[in-house]
Amino acid sequence: MTTDFVSLTEIAGDDVTSEQVERLARRYYWAGDYCQGRDVLEVACGAGQGVGYLAALVRSVTAGDYSEAVLSVARRHYGDRQGFQRFDAQQLPFGDGRFDVVLIFEALYYVPDVRKFFDECRRVLRPGGVLLIATANKDLFDFTPSPHSHTYLGVAEFESELARAGFTASCFGDTPLEAVSARQQILRPVKAMASQLGLVPKSMSGKKLLKRLVFGGLVKMPAEVGPETATQVSPAPLAAGHPDRGHKVIFCEARLKPRG
Repeated sequence: MTTDFVSLTEIAGDDVTSEQVERLARRYYWAGDYCQGRDVLEVACGAGQGVGYLAALVRSVTAGDYSEAVLSVARRHYGDRQGFQRFDAQQLPFGDGRFDVVLIFEALYYVPDVRKFFDECRRVLRPGGVLLIATANKDLFDFTPSPHSHTYLGVAEFESELARAGFTASCFGDTPLEAVSARQQILRPVKAMASQLGLVPKSMSGKKLLKRLVFGGLVKMPAEVGPETATQVSPAPLAAGHPDRGHKVIFCEARLKPRG
């Protein structure tokens, strides 16, 4: 059965929380420092909200996704400004040493075989290349996995899995829990119980209702991130080898080790 990624992807005009928009923007702001003037590949780009931001910084940006339906949304928005390709993260259709930076944001857990993907990243990256990952923090007590997801990695797992693939990993935390609203803090145990009982909505309409309950008013998801979409806040460096309990999102910088 083919996964309907459209139902799992927030696209332009969808009702989302202001926190979701801020998180979306901040991961591209973080990536921008690594991508400046380089050849960049974004894997699982979704509806392409960050591609325009990257394109203004890089030498070249190649973007693609597994879902043609999601890519059609990106193509309608960007038109002739940017091309998008359909490909499988486990079998990248690019030559060896093609890119300086590879990105995969909030999608690694949809890849059936993470090790295959990491091996492919090692292959398509140039010496000294960087793989950048953003993912939900699985080590929080109220973590709820996405439908159709496969494997979530935390700080410790990133280090071990990426070392096997020839990378050195450093992790950072985004969206600190101490900064979230009092309403979110109060409802975290409720969310955890709902997740354990399988009561978290899977449909987009059910998710929107839950978001209104937890976050209050919703906003529209933008079609494209800009420099002023959110406040630029640097992520916090995390201690190696220890699960993080203080942030909603983990950023991982994986640098390719020298060969030989």
